[in-house]
Amino acid sequence: MLWVKRRFAAENATEQRCRYFSKARKFVCRVKVPPGVDDTKPLVVSTCVSNGAGGSAGEDRIITLSSVLKPDPPLNVTVEALEKAPQRLRVNWSYPSSWDPRFYWLRFQVRYRPEPTQAFTEVDQVTTTWLDIRDAWRGTRHVVQVRAQEEFGHGAWSEWSREAVGTPWTDPRDLTSEMGPFSSQFPMEDGTYGVTLPPELFGEDADDDAGGAIVEASARSVASPYAALVAGGSLLLGIALFVGIVVRYRQTWRTHGQRGAKPEGEGQHVLVPLGPPSPPLSETPLLSPPSAPGGLHVTNLDYFFSGQ
Repeated sequence: MLWVKRRFAAENATEQRCRYFSKARKFVCRVKVPPGVDDTKPLVVSTCVSNGAGGSAGEDRIITLSSVLKPDPPLNVTVEALEKAPQRLRVNWSYPSSWDPRFYWLRFQVRYRPEPTQAFTEVDQVTTTWLDIRDAWRGTRHVVQVRAQEEFGHGAWSEWSREAVGTPWTDPRDLTSEMGPFSSQFPMEDGTYGVTLPPELFGEDADDDAGGAIVEASARSVASPYAALVAGGSLLLGIALFVGIVVRYRQTWRTHGQRGAKPEGEGQHVLVPLGPPSPPLSETPLLSPPSAPGGLHVTNLDYFFSGQ
């Protein structure tokens, strides 16, 4: 039982029954505040435990309602993936049923972590009942919790809510794991890796106790089809360039060979005399001697016999 009365007030204490929770092994006492009472005014409270054999009262404690205010944890915490957003998560929750938001609101704190780690990331001063996480790890499940406090910071934070989990959206075309969820790789003694495949790949009659067939694979990781296509295309392009260079140089060598081999007689200059050699100037007389009359060529005999 809880006794409550205002400090410095000449009034009797009011009695309020407390509830015992056997699993938690503790009593919970709710203080009913009359309307119009200032929550900053001090109150004197004490507890009394009684049974059939007798009772015992505890010491008085002076409190204020604002200092001992502690909301219940938020309810219905859910984590959802956002389509086409591989690094985002949407967290939703609701007010605890014991808190009436018509009088005072709550502010919230959200913390989350990827499952491989133990360190939480916290987001403060959240006044809505939802939050978008924008730095989630791709393809990794996250753990999220929420707690609440009175909007002006009075009192203490509530306990953390139950854990909620969620995984960001993953593109179905993203082949980050070629072997699927049933495959695993483990090192072999010879330095290679063994790949465990599901029995369904080998028929329905496979032994259930075999745990899948073991296939030896090279130490290199399995490449995606895109990488194989890129490698094949690069190889074909390199071969085409090499063939083109060889053909080009062969044509150049043939052209130089034809220019180097000259036909017979080409390049040999033949001297052709232009006329008889001229005598030297010392042997040529300055005046020519009169020449004897030569033979007549008669073309018109009537001219000579005409008397003219």
